[in-house]
Amino acid sequence: MKTKTMLAVLSLVLVAAIVLPAGAQEVLPRPEQPFKGEVGRTTKDSKLDFPQEVKAPKGAPNILLIMTDDVGFGATSPFGGPVPTPAFERVAQAGLRYTQFHTTALCSPTRAALLSGRNHHSAATGVIMELGTGYPGYNSLMPKSAGTFAEVLKQNGYNTAWYGKNHNVPDWHTSQAGPFDLWPTGLGFEYFYGFIGGDANQWAPAIFENTKPIEPPHDAKDYHFDKDMADHAIARIRLLNSVAPQKPWLQYYAPGTAHAPHHAPKEWIAKFKGQFDQGWDKVREETFARQKKLGILPANAKLTPRPAEIAAWDSLSADQKKLYARMMEVYAAALAHADYQINRILDAIEAMGETENTLVIYIQGDNGASAEGTPQGLLNEVAIFNMIPEASNEVLRRMDEIGGPTTYNHYPVGWAHAMDTPFQWAKQIASHFGGTRNGLAISWPARIKDQGGIRTQFHHVIDIYPTVLEAVGVQSPSVLNGVPQKPVEGVSMVYSFNDAKAPSARRTQYFEMFANRAIYHDGWVACTTPAVAPWVMGKAPAVDEYKWELYNVAEDFSESVNLAGKEPAKLRELQDLFWIEAAKYNVLPLDNSKVERFDVSLRPSLTHGRSVFTYYDGQTRISEGVAPDLKNKSWRIGADVEIPQSGAEGMIVTQGGRFNGIGLYLLGGKPVFHYNLVGVTRTTIAGPDKLAPGKHVILLDFKYDGGGIGKGGTATLTVDGKQVAQSRIERTISLRVALDETLDIGEDTGTPVSEDYHVPFKFTGDLNRVVIRLSDSPLSAEDEEQIRRAKAAINVGQ
Repeated sequence: MKTKTMLAVLSLVLVAAIVLPAGAQEVLPRPEQPFKGEVGRTTKDSKLDFPQEVKAPKGAPNILLIMTDDVGFGATSPFGGPVPTPAFERVAQAGLRYTQFHTTALCSPTRAALLSGRNHHSAATGVIMELGTGYPGYNSLMPKSAGTFAEVLKQNGYNTAWYGKNHNVPDWHTSQAGPFDLWPTGLGFEYFYGFIGGDANQWAPAIFENTKPIEPPHDAKDYHFDKDMADHAIARIRLLNSVAPQKPWLQYYAPGTAHAPHHAPKEWIAKFKGQFDQGWDKVREETFARQKKLGILPANAKLTPRPAEIAAWDSLSADQKKLYARMMEVYAAALAHADYQINRILDAIEAMGETENTLVIYIQGDNGASAEGTPQGLLNEVAIFNMIPEASNEVLRRMDEIGGPTTYNHYPVGWAHAMDTPFQWAKQIASHFGGTRNGLAISWPARIKDQGGIRTQFHHVIDIYPTVLEAVGVQSPSVLNGVPQKPVEGVSMVYSFNDAKAPSARRTQYFEMFANRAIYHDGWVACTTPAVAPWVMGKAPAVDEYKWELYNVAEDFSESVNLAGKEPAKLRELQDLFWIEAAKYNVLPLDNSKVERFDVSLRPSLTHGRSVFTYYDGQTRISEGVAPDLKNKSWRIGADVEIPQSGAEGMIVTQGGRFNGIGLYLLGGKPVFHYNLVGVTRTTIAGPDKLAPGKHVILLDFKYDGGGIGKGGTATLTVDGKQVAQSRIERTISLRVALDETLDIGEDTGTPVSEDYHVPFKFTGDLNRVVIRLSDSPLSAEDEEQIRRAKAAINVGQ
């Protein structure tokens, strides 16, 4: 089809798609009820009438919706994987496993699609929050016209709560200045306990309760966020059951596991010692065999080959094998530990006698396994994000620390490939099932009678919304909170609960991420060939230059035989269908850029154009996206303090933590500046004397050398205008300070930037204000381009 003709067709489709939903759908909230009593002069000649509050339909189930993070189709035991997940098995054995369930290939888009029941571009979330652009499908502002099923349930008599990962708040909305309408509490959830960003340090997470930042206990040696999440979920379920047992609840439980960093208690890691010594090639073969034995794969399914870009396990050195096996042991431990916490929730529900009428939907992963850990794996993700390679001998020396509080680790690409058995590719790659197919188990003893059954109908994450509403017995509203609603684009899966042979209600589904794209229709898939691997930041070709592949997935489960050369007419038919679907659902314009989209000027920003920032004591948890950028430039930090007669110490200002960052503080009464470059190089300068009681001005002046990114500079520390210390810093943070740590004033949250104090290390004097001043950037256009390219890689991996 010629380009002009295609554009004309797309225009017609776009116009046709902009229609309001029809039918007898209701408006939420419902109108106020008229008073049906009588009002006389006094209560004696009046008649009472209370308005009837909204109640859920009779027999409506409790709903436990679970979604883990970065878990491939072949990772867990119910789907033949090597990681035992008893809770996932429990749900599967009590209900059903779906072997053709799909996500979007990336975090934020999948989560927006799940909640809204609309395709991720229809929900304005075509990419992750940090890469949004000003097009309807990509601006990262979930529209009010795509309301969540949680909001619908809340207005139909449900209690609603969300635990764990969010990553659906636009980057410039993440501060305490809000707005908060796109936070969980603005999306239909009465309660939220979790984190807002793309990943979390399980030992020291940046937690929010509703919209308030809170800190985990700093002195609890056995603290782990997955356990903390489960504790909160169990406590709330018990509370609701005690106070209002007649009222159903929705609990959305979204662990950050198994997204990097992979963190697990030592005793859990020990359980997996030696279990992956055979390597990723053998594990993939073993998984494939188990999948066939379990009936997850049809008998004729083929195992797709390992790509040449991934090293064969047998080609590795003995030290590499030992290290990489350990990294996989830690991943398995983290995932198994998270599943154990979910099992605790299931136990609590059972103990309350609520299992029979609780609908459990357990989605194992928001996309395929992550291939963002580089071919070698990572001890500290932040190092590679700042283009500082990790010394292999140092990583090997610290091998036993991996998974603990001193690491921010990720496994090698080879393990991601094994966890996506039997498919090609991985997370980010929406064109192939390795990026989009995830395990799903659903149980509901009151309604699902085929316990342990397998379902092969083709479904997508947008189908969860209508499934939940049909199970509850309510409709999707035509108007929600005064806003006309887009049609729900998902289809209910309830028809399949007790009919294994029912034809799939979903006949067509598009996929797209960074212009890697595919279209499914009636058993066929046409897809583009990925131009760049997820672990490579190479420049992609023009969108129209991608090669296409064709698979008959009704016969070829794993997309192993490319029929593009044999079936050109079918390929063209599906290509044309892709463009129609793309126009209908806001996928256009296609954009395969990552670097360019990192430019903050493309989005609203709280910091763009500012050079002076003033903060006050106690202002903490200021995320990097809304904090002053101290990288690749000169800057000054000035602090106005008052020291009491007894002396003072504590944090004045810090950004980052153990894995990368800076800190200006008083230690033993003396001023100290610490520069931590990804834990590899540390520079400390300190004044020789304690500060005397009274008022002082402390100034840290950093002069950047220029000449590129990540270059050195000179740090000068002065007190009341007098220089007290100075030092060279030969290399500096170039691209990213931290993934989940923040700018803090007057105390330190998260992890310490230096090991010579313990958090929270609150300042014990009076901290009147802190002023940060930035210089103009001395960088060239080429330097700026390099920064954008690398930062895009960082954010896509979240």
